[in-house]
Amino acid sequence: METIRGVLLDIDGVLHVSMQPIEGAAEALRWLEQQGYRYAFVTNTTTMARPTLAQRLQAIGLPVSAEQLITAPVATAAYLRHAYPGKRCWLLSKGDTAADFAGVELVEPGSSGAEHVDVVVIGGAEELLSYENMNRAFRLLMAGADLVAMHKNLYWRVSDGLRLDSGPFVSALELASDKQAVIIGKPERAFFAEAVRLLGTEPEETLMVGDDLVNDVQGARRAGLRALLVCTGKHGPDTPLLRECPPEERPEALLPSVAALPDYLAGQS
Repeated sequence: METIRGVLLDIDGVLHVSMQPIEGAAEALRWLEQQGYRYAFVTNTTTMARPTLAQRLQAIGLPVSAEQLITAPVATAAYLRHAYPGKRCWLLSKGDTAADFAGVELVEPGSSGAEHVDVVVIGGAEELLSYENMNRAFRLLMAGADLVAMHKNLYWRVSDGLRLDSGPFVSALELASDKQAVIIGKPERAFFAEAVRLLGTEPEETLMVGDDLVNDVQGARRAGLRALLVCTGKHGPDTPLLRECPPEERPEALLPSVAALPDYLAGQS
């Protein structure tokens, strides 16, 4: 087995839950730095631009820079610039992520949705996924627009429990419009390939650390990476998904939290 040289870490559920840092997370990141590992953060978080997210994480004591963040909005914007140059895009996403879409023509359709739009882009819209906006997106798709989604997550964990994500809404639009969305973020193979490229490592020497068995672990394994599951977020040792997971897509270990990562890596060397 290849020596691990690079580490990719999910953020929500791995480093913090509802912006409350996981005990030992900051120390684990500093250990990676001291030991010379190449590492970055890969996240389907879609409600904050990279500088905003970095500032929020720094404010709770996590040493994360904007340059280390590989986010679904950044990857989506890169895809739109390449696949739809000069096309009109309606971005339905909460927060300041529009700042990541420099070079993409963003438009706001009227209440009827009658204005021409080439692409409907769905991010982490939360309360913006109202009936009115979903119906507007549906009408635009029926009028010829394509559908692009930053991810298809079903739910995530916050301090008071699980919360519905945008994936079910994307599926509803696919079903109603009979169109297939292009999905950009985790667990897509291209997302992990880009992250590994930015790290400057090979997939087989890169470890993904996540709390989501499907988006983090299985996505990484399908892209040729190694993967660990931490039990502080969405999935843990009792999740039925783990029992159903094919052997080649299972995590190589389950850790109680990211705080145990240094000991795990030290045992691999």
